[in-house]
Amino acid sequence: QVQFVESGGDSVQPGDSLRISCTVSELALDYYALGWFRQAPGKKREGVACIRSLSAAAYYVDSVKGRFTVSRDNAKATVYLQMNDLKPEDTAVYYCAVCDFPPLIHHNDHWGQGTQVTVSA
Repeated sequence: QVQFVESGGDSVQPGDSLRISCTVSELALDYYALGWFRQAPGKKREGVACIRSLSAAAYYVDSVKGRFTVSRDNAKATVYLQMNDLKPEDTAVYYCAVCDFPPLIHHNDHWGQGTQVTVSA
């Protein structure tokens, strides 16, 4: 069974930057796109970004374009999300996912524990 371990979440101020990470195990990473979903309190989980393996082509939801960058290191079995110019509406628990695009969808049948990102003044 695929295992996702997310880390790096923190409480930051608007305009700050943060990088979160996800280590993935029990998955042949070369064959799968990986990315991030998030869930804010009282809201449905939504896709944020996804990056393919061989081409490194990436897809971003409109609300994070130009601010977030998804990357991956297959040798470390890790996917990253660099978040710049954070806004209060980015506050959520962020989860790692096997994904695809367009449109941005996930293929998870289970999720990791997630990592909390809180943006407030």
